[in-house]
Amino acid sequence: MIRYVRPLLGVIAIIQLVFASAYIFQIRAFTQLWPLPYTNTMSFIFIGSIAAAAVASTLWCVAAREDAGVAGIALDYITIFTPISIFALQLAGRSTSSALTLFAVLCIAGAVFGVGLLSWSLRRPEHDPRPAPRLVRWSFVFFVIALIIAGGQMVLKNTGIMPWQISTDATVIYGWMFLGAAAYFAYGVLRPGWYNAGGQLAGFLAYDVVLIIPFLQRLSTVEPELRLNLIIYIMVLVFSGLLAIYYLFIHPSTRMWRPARPAAPVA
Repeated sequence: MIRYVRPLLGVIAIIQLVFASAYIFQIRAFTQLWPLPYTNTMSFIFIGSIAAAAVASTLWCVAAREDAGVAGIALDYITIFTPISIFALQLAGRSTSSALTLFAVLCIAGAVFGVGLLSWSLRRPEHDPRPAPRLVRWSFVFFVIALIIAGGQMVLKNTGIMPWQISTDATVIYGWMFLGAAAYFAYGVLRPGWYNAGGQLAGFLAYDVVLIIPFLQRLSTVEPELRLNLIIYIMVLVFSGLLAIYYLFIHPSTRMWRPARPAAPVA
């Protein structure tokens, strides 16, 4: 079965990359598929960043042959797509939009795929036995707490969390995306091996790269009541980006090119 799963993940990652690029660069043929009206430029970039993170995490696991690391990605899918599919069906029931119904069906398919992927991945052995560095583990704890706080408020329809204006419906959907990310990082905290952490850092780095420039550009135009949110968000992006760059490309024991094999856990 493994001969089919890895190529399938690669194909899915390529499809996600196409959609991520289309949303980031505002290609109308793709953006008009998004079912929520009044979605602005920053929201499309954010959606693209989420897709880009999924691409990076998946490709890292495929390239590193870390099948066990895919479990966290599958858990992310389940946590995001299950509640969003229910919410989309509720929205579709109150409107005549066929796009919302199609969106709900696709989310259901994503959740079902996540369940199957999780079941498969949990049975796969760890390829890399190295523990995640201590700083990475504690950073993941911080990310989980921050994502639960922000995502929880957004699911409860608090529209004042994101550093740009969004609708209530979009707030709920983005909130579940945050909670899905929280589940992914929580899995890395509970199973703190590099086979998990590498993909998680790769995903966060892709997310950071997509968002950092648009966020910095917003500093001069952001609404006063959202300025603090934007500054905090930028600080998190900078920290997580530097963390990912250091451990993926610089630290001798975890870098992707010619890593050293430490005799003791990485500090």
